[in-house]
Amino acid sequence: MTLHGMNTVRGPAITARVGRWLGICVGVCFVTGLLSHLIQHPQPWFVWPAGPVWLYRLTQGLHVATGIAAIPLLIVKLWSVWPKLFERPLFRSPLHLLERGSILVLVASMIFQTVTGLMNIAQWYAFGFYFPVVHYAMSYVLVGSVLLHIAVKIPVIRAALAQPVDYELEPGAISRRTVLHGTWLAAGVATVATVGQTVPWLSRVSVLAPRTGDGPQGLAVNRSGAEAGVLQSARAPEYRLTVTNGDASRTFTVEQLGALPQTTRRLPIACVEGWSRNAEWTGVVLGELLAAVGAAGDRDVRMVSLEPPGPYSRTVLPSRHARDDQTLIALRLNGEVLDIDHGYPCRLIAPSRPGVLQTKWLSRIEVVA
Repeated sequence: MTLHGMNTVRGPAITARVGRWLGICVGVCFVTGLLSHLIQHPQPWFVWPAGPVWLYRLTQGLHVATGIAAIPLLIVKLWSVWPKLFERPLFRSPLHLLERGSILVLVASMIFQTVTGLMNIAQWYAFGFYFPVVHYAMSYVLVGSVLLHIAVKIPVIRAALAQPVDYELEPGAISRRTVLHGTWLAAGVATVATVGQTVPWLSRVSVLAPRTGDGPQGLAVNRSGAEAGVLQSARAPEYRLTVTNGDASRTFTVEQLGALPQTTRRLPIACVEGWSRNAEWTGVVLGELLAAVGAAGDRDVRMVSLEPPGPYSRTVLPSRHARDDQTLIALRLNGEVLDIDHGYPCRLIAPSRPGVLQTKWLSRIEVVA
């Protein structure tokens, strides 16, 4: 089969069909990304449940998977309209100028989001800005440009979707249906080749998954104890975990925490980069520590790390998670004492929460007034 006749294959029939699925990917990616942002930066009206325990794992896995699937879709969509991008004159009217400008914003924001998103899941921060803030802001630019593009192009999209995919071409030419099948295959391969970092049973075929799960005690590590600067303080003999509720306060040594009733839960650790794994966590139910200082069950709780002040060294756990009996102050992971890189001497592990909010190297637990 030759490439002869490819220019006749390009056009609205391909663009509209690929664009429809690209729009779905952008929509899912935006909604799931917005959920992740609201979990990390909650608003008074926002409620995120503590169960099912795999809920955040699902939403953030969808976020990353649809973002990756969008890449081959974007490439084919750009290929299908490439000749039109260089039509002359560039601007025929003020309306045409607006249309061309919206396309420029759409393409630029889409490329920016997919490229920086890929770099983020690979933890390659070569760009000189704080990824979460910029990625979140640009998502609104992308979605706004998509909606504007659809609004301007609705008549063209409807007409294009009504065009048949099958039509007569000269012998040996690639058909529209072949291009579409190749596009769906490419999107599927890209997804399967990377989604194993979220779906463990696909890990053997996900040859391009950026995270394999390898690490201390069978779990990967985003931030080590050395990077956090806690190697000495976490292992110091004078270490104490302090639990406070107003004037009421209790302190616990590692030995005293270990002497309390221990509970084991099987919970996933799910990172914002899309990586997640199940693990067995053993420790003290958070609610029991809060009861020791007379805390009511409807109060949020602040987790304070030994790590020097930074974006996630202080986190707030909503009351619905704090009172859930699956929320632990974990001392052991998969039957072993926590590795320093996983939060020794103790860490928070709560259901349906991003890994970045599962505070490691705990020093204080404060009931929020």
